Amino acid sequence: MLVSTVTGPGDKTIAFTVTLHVKPGREAEFLDLLMPVLDAMRHEPSFINAVLHRSPDDPTLFMIYETWADLDELVQVQIPRAYRHAYIAALPDILRQERGVTVWQPMRGDFAVLAA
Repeated sequence: MLVSTVTGPGDKTIAFTVTLHVKPGREAEFLDLLMPVLDAMRHEPSFINAVLHRSPDDPTLFMIYETWADLDELVQVQIPRAYRHAYIAALPDILRQERGVTVWQPMRGDFAVLAA
């Protein structure tokens, strides 16, 4: 079965990609800090989804794709949450360059759903 979503005028849904270049040898430390953040995010009321990716060509390159219901709520409420503090504080030491963040406005989503 396929589920499709389409956004309309006034929809505040926002997606963004975060690119993270981790220093060689620090990948496990990075993931140990990130996994609890991802685990906590999924319980937030404005959270829609997050997908963590790793480059098949560079094991130190990661990308996170996140979708949230509202950018303002994300910036003002979600980003400052206590469960993110250790992760954000460690990034300058773990990363070999600053995070790359790109913001997107979703227009349509198509998802395969397994029938029960």
